[in-house]
Amino acid sequence: MTSQSAFPHQHLSAAGHGRRIAFVQACWHKEIVDQCRIAFTDEMAKLGWPADSIDFFELPGAFEIPLHAKVLAKSGKYAGVVASALVVDGGIYRHDFVAQAVVSALMQVQLETEVPVFSAVLTPHHFHSHGEHQAFFHEHFLVKGREAAHACATTVAKLAEARAGQGARPALNAA
Repeated sequence: MTSQSAFPHQHLSAAGHGRRIAFVQACWHKEIVDQCRIAFTDEMAKLGWPADSIDFFELPGAFEIPLHAKVLAKSGKYAGVVASALVVDGGIYRHDFVAQAVVSALMQVQLETEVPVFSAVLTPHHFHSHGEHQAFFHEHFLVKGREAAHACATTVAKLAEARAGQGARPALNAA
């Protein structure tokens, strides 16, 4: 996880630019995916983005997220869109293909709309509904939520600086 002191600019709060954050999550394995939303919201509050500056959207599954993310990004209301889902094996389709399609589409959304899109869409190689995997992913989504918050706050702040003409200098210079 990125330390806050290394990136003081990530404290650019919601009030700093007047836009909001959208958090879109799939409802498959909702009790696990909810942990990402909870940790994300808590961490964003520490970074200057209170819960009332974040809009939450639930969708049936991960496959529905990219289109929703694109509509939200194109609305002009959001400084960033965060997507969260747990795509697991166990159906009649290959879960890795679904996850690949979703993550690729999320990347395309941010490139087309110039609104950053953050993925906390996880695809374990093997997932079983027994207690050990449930507990592991319950905790892992807490970590992913905090990481998504730091990525979101940092990226939104850096894009705001770049768009204001303040980001023309590189962060690191060649020796």
